[in-house]
Amino acid sequence: MGDPWDAGFEEEEAFDLDAVVWLPGVDYLSGWREAQTAAEELAGALRAAGGDTSGVRARADTGCDGVGVVRLALPVATVREIARLARGATGRLRKAS
Repeated sequence: MGDPWDAGFEEEEAFDLDAVVWLPGVDYLSGWREAQTAAEELAGALRAAGGDTSGVRARADTGCDGVGVVRLALPVATVREIARLARGATGRLRKAS
């Protein structure tokens, strides 16, 4: 995942008024920090699992209510690897129950 905060990562989406209007009293910074930490955790987990993170882009953001959001752009091969790892983890958790 090179740099999860790649400034060049732009996504195409419709204009969202809630995304540009800040509401008084909403703590957007805490949500953004939490999203940044979560994106770094994901990057570390993918690297530790041996996944190819070279094409992964993650951007910390917040919703209109201040809740942290991580926006991802992933190569298809990486998505398939994450799905394989998740299926494996699900199987191990079921056996442990």
